[in-house]
Amino acid sequence: MPKDWNTLAEFTNQEYQQLFNRVTRASQVLTTDAEPEVGPTPKEVIWTRNKTKLYRYISDQPKKHKVPLLFVYALINKPYILDLTKGGSLIEFLVERGFDVYLLDWGSPGYEDRHMKLDDYIMDYIPRAVRKVLRKSQADEISILGYCMGGTITSMFAALHPELPIRNLIFMTSPFNFENSGAYGAMLDERYFDIDKVVGTLGVIPPDMIDFGNKMINPMATNLGPFVSLVDRADNEKFITSFKLLRKWLNDGILFPGEAYRQWIRDFYQKNKLIKGEMVIRGRKVKLENIKANVLNLAGKNDLIAPPHQVEALMDAISSEDKQFKVLPVGHTSITYGGQATKITYPTISDWLSERSN
Repeated sequence: MPKDWNTLAEFTNQEYQQLFNRVTRASQVLTTDAEPEVGPTPKEVIWTRNKTKLYRYISDQPKKHKVPLLFVYALINKPYILDLTKGGSLIEFLVERGFDVYLLDWGSPGYEDRHMKLDDYIMDYIPRAVRKVLRKSQADEISILGYCMGGTITSMFAALHPELPIRNLIFMTSPFNFENSGAYGAMLDERYFDIDKVVGTLGVIPPDMIDFGNKMINPMATNLGPFVSLVDRADNEKFITSFKLLRKWLNDGILFPGEAYRQWIRDFYQKNKLIKGEMVIRGRKVKLENIKANVLNLAGKNDLIAPPHQVEALMDAISSEDKQFKVLPVGHTSITYGGQATKITYPTISDWLSERSN
């Protein structure tokens, strides 16, 4: 099959037929194929508050590690990217290796949640979830893994709650220093992006607006690239399955509470308060040096949303004696789903955590 579509005039009849078949299959994927099932690992709800649910994952296998693990997700999209499909699930991987795994799912906020602030998640929701996990697991300590913005939130939570028995912290593509935030910084520059007008007008931020901003970082690659790849590889059903899974998740966005969004843009992207030690949550200054737990901080070499330099900045700010920073050959999403994730990310987290969870 010719690799260059510019040579269509040179295609043989067989090559035209193969291209037609691929385009037809790609069209089916985008229009008529059923949506894939996601979140296959069995779980139960053990606590709720407002839209938020705390899940515990169920396994017939005996627990090998006495320290439970709580996942804290971002306020963007839904957390099933961490449990996307059998054989491609970080949560499934850790459950099968004997960890007692929990997930804090923020749910789908509505307009009535427009006044929710980061303060509410950090000072009310996460502390109660942590205490519930400790009681449910009958453990004395806890490990927490924060993904993307969830890790940034987790760092503030840990800094503000030194009284809680947090033994291990894992941050996965979580930004901490927003001084050099590339395309995001340009788009969100306070001279051009009036965050007060945005929040005042919308109340809650629609997921399409956030998705559009993400795609504008690399417009050609994120808008056209996936569909070109789909046609090129439409005869590969394994690729089709992954394409449909990721497309479902990417299109399954949720509303972002307006007040929390105002803080996220102003205090982080516009003012860079966290790494400067100027962030205040419910009247208390966030001091990252209060973090003394064991820390594994993971960045993606190809991550355009939270590039390595934004992630690594945490390391000099915390007081942990046992702390590691690793850059993996992945992107922002492929750190948790895909071939590199299963081969590199999953074992990296499991091995590090195993040594520190007994």
